[in-house]
Amino acid sequence: MGKYSNKGNKGLGGGANMQSLLKQAQKMQEQMQKAQEEILSAEYEATSGGGAVKVVVGGDKFIRSLEIEADVVDPEDVEMLTDLVTAAVNEALRQVDLTTQEKMGAIQGGMPMM
Repeated sequence: MGKYSNKGNKGLGGGANMQSLLKQAQKMQEQMQKAQEEILSAEYEATSGGGAVKVVVGGDKFIRSLEIEADVVDPEDVEMLTDLVTAAVNEALRQVDLTTQEKMGAIQGGMPMM
């Protein structure tokens, strides 16, 4: 066959090794899909201002609910309310990201996510 033959080339692995790798890859893909479904179906809640603002986001990073206590609605200080809402939303989104990293990282065995 000439110089392109891989006869005796142990670096490429045999059929059994390839099947094992394919099974591992398929299992990892199934675990990742399950984790993704869990992340998307979960809700993440965060508050700010001692609970004056509460936000709930889904794993898809869409806001499900936003609650604001009446006593923090001050027409004279809209900036404070804006800061409270921003802080609560950012914290909830951070929780989604952390959960995603933890679940996917555990499946990938510490390999970086692409």
